[in-house]
Amino acid sequence: MQSTEVRVATPADRPQVVAGLVAAFVGDPVLRHLFPDPADYPRFAAAFFGHLFDRRVGLGTVWTIGPGASTAMWQPPTTEGHADDDLRAALPADALARMRAYDEAVHDALPTEPYWYLGVLGTRPDRAGRRFGRTVMSIGLGRAAAEGLPAVLETSNPANVEFYRRAGWQVVHTVDDPLPIWVLRQ
Repeated sequence: MQSTEVRVATPADRPQVVAGLVAAFVGDPVLRHLFPDPADYPRFAAAFFGHLFDRRVGLGTVWTIGPGASTAMWQPPTTEGHADDDLRAALPADALARMRAYDEAVHDALPTEPYWYLGVLGTRPDRAGRRFGRTVMSIGLGRAAAEGLPAVLETSNPANVEFYRRAGWQVVHTVDDPLPIWVLRQ
C-alpha cells in the first residue's frame, strides 16, 4: 500500500510521478490540444511532464503522495526560465508550435508582480476522490502565503474551475484562444 504522506519529490521519484501525471491528464483539454494523437499521447506527455519535473525537482517545489499518486509542481517566483532543448529533441515541431502558442496566451494573462505558480496538479485516476490533490496543493499555497505572495494557476478544464473555486481560488482572467483557459488566483 502506498503512503499518504506528502513529501518533497526527489529525482528518484521521476518515473512514478511522470507516469501518474500521464494517467491523470489523459483527457485534459490542454494535453489533448498539445498531443491530439492518442497513439502519441503517452510518449509525448511523458516527455512534457518529465521536462517540467526536471525543471522543478531541484527547487524542492514538487510535492507528491505515493510518490505519483498525486503531485503538485510549483514554480517559485524567484527562478529564471530554463532552456527547452530536451523538449525540442523529444517532441515534433507541430506540438512545440502548439505549446508555444498556448504558453504565449497564458503568459499574457499572468500577473506582472511576483507570485507562486501552480504549474501542474494531478492525481492518478485510481487514487482520485481521496483529497490528495488538495493536500499536495496546500503545501505550495502555504509557501506562497508565508512569503506574502499570491498563488496563480491556469486550467483549460471547465470541471477544474469549480474544483479550484471550492479550494478558495478565484477566476481573474479568461483566454479564448488557442482554447478556453481560466487563470485563477488565491
